[in-house]
Amino acid sequence: MVTTATKVPVKPLGDRIVVQPLEAEQTTASGLVIPDTAKEKPQEGRVLAVGPGNWDEDGEKRIPLDVKEGDVVLYSKYGGTEVKYGGEEYLVLSARDVLAIIEK
Repeated sequence: MVTTATKVPVKPLGDRIVVQPLEAEQTTASGLVIPDTAKEKPQEGRVLAVGPGNWDEDGEKRIPLDVKEGDVVLYSKYGGTEVKYGGEEYLVLSARDVLAIIEK
């Protein structure tokens, strides 16, 4: 069973998760505005949906993922697949592309 924190039209399968990338900083610490062309690809996002996990080696039970809906995660810079659906941008990541959960 796939559970979602919010109504997300994209439901991940297996060990995949759907993340909404968070905006990169618009200004530097000294107050300089960063133009869109110079911004780095965001590596932080909010988990919107989590797949049920992969099956164990015996195929008898699912292995749950370490993340849950609502978590803010740090993910691999070039990991995942960008998806646009219904005017929204999502990133579908494999659980192994998630590097850490950010506790705020």
